[in-house]
This record gives sequence, structure tokens and C-alpha cells, in this order.
Amino acid sequence: MKKYILGLITITGLLATSCRKYVEVDPLSNSRIIKYTTDYQDLLNNTSVFEYSYLYPLYSSDDAGIDNATLQNSMLPQQYLTYQWADTRLGITDIDVDWERLYKQIYTCNLVTDGVMSSTGGTAVQKTAALAVAKVHRAYAYLTLVNLYAAPYNPATAATDLGLPLLTTSSLYTSLKRASVQDVYAQIIKDLTEALPDLPDLPVYNSDPSKAAAYALLAEASLYKRDFASAGSYADKVLALKNTLTDLNTYAAAPSTLPKKLADPETIFSKLVSGNSYSSITLSSDLLTLLGTSDLRYTLFTGNANPATYGKIYYRQNYTNEGVYIGPNVPEMMLIKAESAARAGDVSAAVNELNTLRKKRFKPADYVDLTATNAADALTLVINERRRELFGRGFRWFDMRRLNQDAAFAKTYTHTFKGTAYTLEPYSNRYTYAIGTYYITLNPEIVQNPR
Repeated sequence: MKKYILGLITITGLLATSCRKYVEVDPLSNSRIIKYTTDYQDLLNNTSVFEYSYLYPLYSSDDAGIDNATLQNSMLPQQYLTYQWADTRLGITDIDVDWERLYKQIYTCNLVTDGVMSSTGGTAVQKTAALAVAKVHRAYAYLTLVNLYAAPYNPATAATDLGLPLLTTSSLYTSLKRASVQDVYAQIIKDLTEALPDLPDLPVYNSDPSKAAAYALLAEASLYKRDFASAGSYADKVLALKNTLTDLNTYAAAPSTLPKKLADPETIFSKLVSGNSYSSITLSSDLLTLLGTSDLRYTLFTGNANPATYGKIYYRQNYTNEGVYIGPNVPEMMLIKAESAARAGDVSAAVNELNTLRKKRFKPADYVDLTATNAADALTLVINERRRELFGRGFRWFDMRRLNQDAAFAKTYTHTFKGTAYTLEPYSNRYTYAIGTYYITLNPEIVQNPR
């Protein structure tokens, strides 16, 4: 089957899944065959495809505390089943927007990696640059998917744990059998390391891949793999290229002047939450207590729901109306560096990194340095600071998954919905989302996750 595009940007014949039955659609009459290097560049420049990421981790983390009865009654089944950590969140014909959006990104990247090097009209530098960009986008999509639909990385079992259908070609006849978790991570790391030589240090627009973005994704992948030394090393490489922090004191009196996405000095690789239902996800009392009212992240980034009696919501997006930013950024890299140091027993390095960040998050009169007497204390400080800095954006779900392997952090979580308490026990299979029955019915070679 030939590959086509519409208007040089929109892929036709693709309904946003990895499934063969959803890509083989006759091209429209006003489309044309992808031929020129600029065609492939235009595919990659489509931010409506590439900039949006996940939604459902916002419901499943303990940052969410949707306690109001009216809000609960307004939730759709996929939302409240995710909030309840149900065995399955989807009916037999329901689509999964997170699965579809990310596999659409992968398919688009595969069109580029398959064809750009033999395309017409571009220089060798332009072609290799487009190839590198596609590999970074593909790595991001797989890193997100493997942390939604596959077991948390366990070095002892990753070689046999079910990962994902690992598609690296746009061929409609590639096997959809699930590769192992280990193989998925190997592909992510391969894509990123191969892309690095042909990327700029920093992008013109922060929605574009760069060396800083590739190193940031390598830092995240290493963190999820529990390769903490590599995670810290990659975070250092990022911070050598970009280390600017926003001083929240500057915006305390005028939060509406907070920088927009493209001007945000902290953003390394811009990604956004998919959808806008986050406006009704109220924050848990546990999170709000951890933040504390003197923290400028509480003052600026929490706000009243509408009406206020519903509770507090994550509020940062209301100042810029651009959605919730969830891509890698400078504070996250500092926190990865601090965690790497704490796990290596370097207490002072870990705490110093935290304090450098926290000084930009409190008014001077309210700021007090953190201190730790040992590595365990330092690690607890890091994990708590990750939650404060990254709250309301889904990062906490990924942390809950990986921290199950640390006895100090494995715990039972509870969400209450319409008077019933739903619990998530340590090591539960429900830390991994079920793959939609819809996709398995169409493609039986995709094996469901253990429930």
C-alpha cells in the first residue's frame, strides 16, 4: 500500500491506532504520494499530532481527590473507572484516546524513518535531521506507552514481562505481538542515542526535539529502569545545555504574566495533556497538606474549582490557556539528578540540588533549607519534592508505579467514589492499564495484561 498525505501534513488512511485494520483506507482524491524531503518535514512539524500526550494518569494518581458528589456524578465511565483503578476502564467498543494518540505519533514517525532518506529535493543534512526528529518523537511515544500499558520495569523480570506491539516500520503487515518490556526500553534508548548526533543542542521552538530533549528522555527512561547512575548522568548532560529556572517570586503578584509555552525558560520538550477534563480533577487533601500554604506552587498553581465548594484544582493552565504542560523540563532534571545522588549515598549533593530549586519556589521570608542526616532521609526529601514540583500533571502516577519496588515508598492508596473506598495495593496488576478490548478483538495477537 502506498503512503499518502493530505495537505502535506494530515495523514490519510490512519485512524490513530497501531492496528492494521485501521490504517488500510483508500486515499482521498486530493491527496498525493509523499515524495519530497519537505513532505516528511511537514509531517513532523504537525504539533496537533505530536505535542499532545496522555490524559488518564491524571485520574489514577493520588494527586487526584475527587470527593464532591456533583463532580463524581458528572464523570464519564472511563474517567471514574480510571479513578477507581478498575480492572478495565473501557467497554468492548470504546476507544482509548491515550493509546490511539501515541500510536498515531509512532505511525507518523515510521512513515518518516521508512522514507525520508530516499526522498527528493533535500540535502543529506536535512534528511538526517528529519530522521533524528522522528526517532525522538517515536521514543517519547513508546516511553509513555510502556509506562501506561506495560508492567513497571523490574530488572529481574523485564526480559519476560509483556511490553508493547513494537512497530518501527509503517508496513501494514508487521507483527503486533507484544515485545518484552526490556525490548521496548532497548528500542527507546536506541532511537535516542542514534538521533543525538543530528540534533541541535537546543531547539528554535521547544516543541521540537533537540539534544537536550533526547538526553532528558534518556534520563527519564533510565529512572524508570532503576538505572539511577545513568539517570543522573543524563540529567547532568541536559543541565549543561539548559538550566534556567523560573523564580516564582517574580510572578507572585501577577500570575497572569507567567510565561507561555514557547517562552517558558524551564521547558525542554513541550508536551501537553490530551483533552481538557483536567479542569474537574480536584486535588487530594494529602497533596495539599504536603504542599503547604506558604509554598508559591500552592499559591500560584492551585485554585478553586467552579464552584469553589468542589475543592482545589491544578490551576497553572488557566493563566495561559494553552493546556497542561507535561514535557521534560529543567526542574524535573534537577530532581532526577538529586534522586541519583541520594540513591548513591551523596546526601549533600542531593539536598543542595533540592534547595537550589526550592529557593525559586518560596518567598524569601518563608524559605528554609532542607536538611537530611542520611541517604534514606535525602531520598524521602527528593520523592516529596518531586510530588510538590510535578503535581497535577500525571508524573505522580509514573512515580507510584516505579516506587512500588522501594519498601520505604510502597503503600496502599485509596480513592473514595460515591461512598465506596477503592484501594490500590502494592504490586497490584492495576498499576498497569488494561489494553482496550476493542483493539484485542480486532487484533487477537495482542495479549491482554494480567488483571
